[in-house]
Amino acid sequence: MNIKQQHVKLSLKEQRVLKQLGENLKLARLRRKFSADLVAERAQISRTTLWHLEKGKATVSLSTLLRVLSVYGMQQDILKLAEDDVLGRKLQDANLKVNKRATKK
Repeated sequence: MNIKQQHVKLSLKEQRVLKQLGENLKLARLRRKFSADLVAERAQISRTTLWHLEKGKATVSLSTLLRVLSVYGMQQDILKLAEDDVLGRKLQDANLKVNKRATKK
């Protein structure tokens, strides 16, 4: 089956974030002294897909990321994404209605 790669348009800032994520994943692999072949086999992905992930390519799926994190024993780290939504809480708090007190009689 021939799967056509999607072209994903990202801002430079988003590209830098993905590149940093890829570098972090590669460092995690190297710290564990795992070969790329071993990780790809355990994650049930191709060596090329792992290479794309470590290069920060936007076409790699979230499930692939989770599989690789699982090989490193870091699967719970994915739950840290958007865990502490400081901006969202501030926006929510700014929209809360404050009831005025009734005047004293």
